[in-house]
Amino acid sequence: MEPYTRDASPSGVKDDPEARELLRRAFEKTARWPADFNGFSADLTVSVDGKETRGAVTVKSAQDINVSLADPDVQKWAAGTIAMIAVHRGPRTFDQSDGKCVLTLDRQAAHPMGQTIHIHDTLQSHYRVKDDRITQINRTMGPMKFTINVEDSALTHDNKYLTTRYTVYYFNPQDGRLLNVESFTDTHVRLGQADLPASRRIISADNGTVSVKTLTFSNHNLL
Repeated sequence: MEPYTRDASPSGVKDDPEARELLRRAFEKTARWPADFNGFSADLTVSVDGKETRGAVTVKSAQDINVSLADPDVQKWAAGTIAMIAVHRGPRTFDQSDGKCVLTLDRQAAHPMGQTIHIHDTLQSHYRVKDDRITQINRTMGPMKFTINVEDSALTHDNKYLTTRYTVYYFNPQDGRLLNVESFTDTHVRLGQADLPASRRIISADNGTVSVKTLTFSNHNLL
């Protein structure tokens, strides 16, 4: 997925305090880098279907990432992938994120992945929340609709949930046709007060082809 921008959308719907409290608790139980986090540098190895490229990366924020690899195409892909890690892990408050939108709760029958909370934003987002964890994320971005199912998480030293395995399903928003599937597996290393990426493996199925890409981070240093 590419980095995206979303805003609250005008809505005549009344905010639901129960939905807000459920999502706030889940948001605050999700691991992020600390507020005073200045970034990190690391050696980087990228494998694309077994072909390895080695280099380095410096991450200061989602908007300030420097990847150095010999292959420009792999470098571009790695930079975009690491930017998405930084987007999701970057420090922010609930009120700076989902909390700035009107939130409503779907009170339909119970679902194994939890209750549905609608976020009234420009991406038509809705989540499922269970046991103070966000278990599913749904958004529409122009010609693409996607669902993220969170499958496994680790509990950090700060007693926060850090996702270690999830799958993204991409659909055509017009007819609901499944277009692509990506399965993500992450590992992390603790340095100071931050849990930094140690590896990310992505298995993708697209147009009858299965591809495996892996990023491996080593020799981390805090900035």
